[in-house]
Amino acid sequence: MIALICFVLAVLASPFKSNIRLEAENAVLRHQLIVLRRKLKGRARLTNNDRWFLVQLYRWFPSILPVLMIIRPETLVRWHRAGFRRYWRWKSCRRGGRPQIETELRALIRQMSTENLLWGAPRIHGELLKLGFSVAQSSVAKYMVKHRGPPSQGWRTFLRNHAPDIAAMDLFVVPTIGFKLLYGFVIIRLDRRDLVWINVTANPTAEWVARQITEAFPWDEAPHYLIRDRDRIYGSVVTRRLRSMGIRDKPTAPASPWQNGYAERLIGSIRRECLDHVIVFSERHLRHLLLCYMKYYNGTRTHLSLEKDAPVSRAVDRAGHILCRPILGGLHHRYGRI
Repeated sequence: MIALICFVLAVLASPFKSNIRLEAENAVLRHQLIVLRRKLKGRARLTNNDRWFLVQLYRWFPSILPVLMIIRPETLVRWHRAGFRRYWRWKSCRRGGRPQIETELRALIRQMSTENLLWGAPRIHGELLKLGFSVAQSSVAKYMVKHRGPPSQGWRTFLRNHAPDIAAMDLFVVPTIGFKLLYGFVIIRLDRRDLVWINVTANPTAEWVARQITEAFPWDEAPHYLIRDRDRIYGSVVTRRLRSMGIRDKPTAPASPWQNGYAERLIGSIRRECLDHVIVFSERHLRHLLLCYMKYYNGTRTHLSLEKDAPVSRAVDRAGHILCRPILGGLHHRYGRI
């Protein structure tokens, strides 16, 4: 009954309305029917085009609010106000000023500031000018990564700068076929992971270790620091020998084998890649195996820390036939071209 009364009142008032208002109301009613026909199930879903159409009609003809049925009038008003804010936000944005910096250049500035903690904006700006980028120094300072505290190098950089002057040594035990214990002794340099010395003995003493250090390092090639554990075999004879050669003795903390990680990792590689697959007959046999492995380790075996290169750098062969040469009786192989 109420709907019929509303219809009658609308018919009586229609002659007093302009044709444009009637067309606007009809357009709104038709669009609502289109939206309802598009509905599959549940509530009607309005797209951005639907919202834009209704908002534009509301701007031109505010009297269409009574004929809106699928949305509330306050919803339409909220859409209109949101569009008003976005329009003036776009209208108020600056059109001039400096040109925007490309994304790649901003990423390069952040990369330089992250990789070079001691560089400031002038230094990075100079590098960018040499790379052909035209950018202001103030823009470089704006996009740099901000660091807390004073600039400082990382531990990786610190160790890499000191690695050429550091060596490490350690002893390991190898049982023979007759359950006799032999002792292997290794010395490794940290910069290229090269195994500079390896030897075997059945009765290790401090004098024997001191002699091995002397034979491993000529007087002009001795490192500045030598890392070792706190084994009792390294007595005063060894420390005096190191001091006379200009090498600073650096023993690790008690029960801290991780502090001599390079030598421990080397011994683990020797066991996994050689000794775990053979039976040692005698001291001479073990020395022969370790010397063969030392040659393979330094000249053939690739290392992740050396970017897949050997301690004694291998040249890349790109031409010729591939030749396979067995090492350690076929336990490992070396591949090259001829």
